[in-house]
Amino acid sequence: MLTYMLLIGIGLVAGISGSLVGLGGGFIVVPALAFLFPNMQPSHLAGTSMAMLLCNSISSTYVYIKQKRIDYHAAIRFAVASIPGSVIGALFAVHIEGHLFFVSFGIFLILIALLLLFKPNKPVAWPFKPTVKQDFIDNSGERFEYAYHLPTGIVISFLVGFVASLFGVGGGSLMVPTMTLLLNFSPHIAVATSILQIFLSAIVSTSTHAILLNIDWFIVLALAPGAVIGGQIGARLAKRLPAKLLLRLLAVFLMLVSIRLMMKS
Repeated sequence: MLTYMLLIGIGLVAGISGSLVGLGGGFIVVPALAFLFPNMQPSHLAGTSMAMLLCNSISSTYVYIKQKRIDYHAAIRFAVASIPGSVIGALFAVHIEGHLFFVSFGIFLILIALLLLFKPNKPVAWPFKPTVKQDFIDNSGERFEYAYHLPTGIVISFLVGFVASLFGVGGGSLMVPTMTLLLNFSPHIAVATSILQIFLSAIVSTSTHAILLNIDWFIVLALAPGAVIGGQIGARLAKRLPAKLLLRLLAVFLMLVSIRLMMKS
């Protein structure tokens, strides 16, 4: 019973943190499970976390569909590109050695933390000309106009699919900065579009992990309720707390967790 309550709490924290700053809860779930279940294989950590993220992304996608802020053209194409990477990442996770997994994941967390701390305020001047132009209005009447280079998004989506499936994290931490800094997406559209992409690719990634028997469904069922509730709480807190403060706190937290993971034998 104590373990079950801890898992609900982990899911709750993951849901809140993920909703507050737009990151997948896998950054919380994977390290927490690694410490709570020290004998759990890296592939099982990744697969279990990915299954929880799939459950969480279902409700998130529903909300953004109602808001009409999803760029379906981009989301579907990016998801198709990320699916091969998701399958390869799941297959590769089975063979990665424990210490290597934790060191790699720790380095990945540090890179994300640095991105959160030093994220540019303006889009990067990308040398490629836009190949797609978009113009649409959401359900609140706000208009969004932008243009982006589709091949860049496709290549990065493949890499994001691989990393997300390998480590069991949501790809939003990589896709949202990419879409806003390199592809000229509005942050609101980038988050909504990334959520749908994560949902679509997570279906394949979770299925692959399930076929490989990498998922502990008891843990998933314990994590999922907290993640869903936490997502609702985080969305409400995000309106009250300064975004920059949240990002800095999360960055410090990620660095501390990454160091602890890399020290894990």
